Amino acid sequence: MSEADQFSPATAPSSDDVQVSFEFFPPKTEKSEQSLWQAIERLSSLQPRFVSVTYGADGSTRNRTHNIVSRIVRETGLVGAPHLTCVDASRGEIDDIARRYASEGIRHIVALRGDPQQGSVQYQPHSDGYHYAADLVAGLKKVADFDISVAAYPEGHPEAPSLEFDLDNLKRKLDAGANRAITQFFFDTDNFLRFRDRCVANGINAPIVPGILPITRFDRLLSFAKMCGTDVPTWLHERFEGLDDDAGTRSMVAANVAIEQVNKMREHGVSEFHFYTLNRAELTYAICHALGVRQQQGAE
Repeated sequence: MSEADQFSPATAPSSDDVQVSFEFFPPKTEKSEQSLWQAIERLSSLQPRFVSVTYGADGSTRNRTHNIVSRIVRETGLVGAPHLTCVDASRGEIDDIARRYASEGIRHIVALRGDPQQGSVQYQPHSDGYHYAADLVAGLKKVADFDISVAAYPEGHPEAPSLEFDLDNLKRKLDAGANRAITQFFFDTDNFLRFRDRCVANGINAPIVPGILPITRFDRLLSFAKMCGTDVPTWLHERFEGLDDDAGTRSMVAANVAIEQVNKMREHGVSEFHFYTLNRAELTYAICHALGVRQQQGAE
């Protein structure tokens, strides 16, 4: 029996049962803003459950995040989900932001603690703010009945003293009122399946949605992985070896890696996936096609 066969059995969902969501980030230039809206337009035809917009881990893109989410909701009809962090803001400031979102009909929020402020090595809670993500979730639920997503870490948060501590923290966020957890990206699918089983064993019954990062550039991936403590297995290094100057082959390999990953999870009953698009549509669209998520008739 293989290791994967030991995980909790499940029936693979049909393509009709599969749901997807997409993450974008606020662009810094006019050219990159055009790329963002081209990606949103292409992927919107797949009718995602929601699309999230990052906040800047230290809260640095607050206004741009709000403007993009508002435009998404106004012009596309998609469910927009702004990221919101605890960093550098009082409870009153965060509550005001949440009320503004609620008044615009934006009811899905990705609630995060956030990373240390620029120039700081260690995270320091705002003296009058929400200290951690669980506190933020509880506060948001008092403002409005938001649909809240939080972060999960199959390989453990890099600051967590142990996997058990990290799992307890995830449970606190969900017990505070979060509706689902979206994982950090990963490449060892067995790790995710073990993590999902540990969640169930610890009384976590909310959906655990795997975060998928299509690899556009391997050097960029390595930088991301170092920051968030994600393991990049040897086999993945070998797949991309020698492809630095071969964008076409690199793209095909990247799609193949992600398709293998999502298909294996589908075999174990996973029916929802969150894609970190990096504001590019091509790879994510191809992977969704392989999942059976297709453009809806009448969608442009």
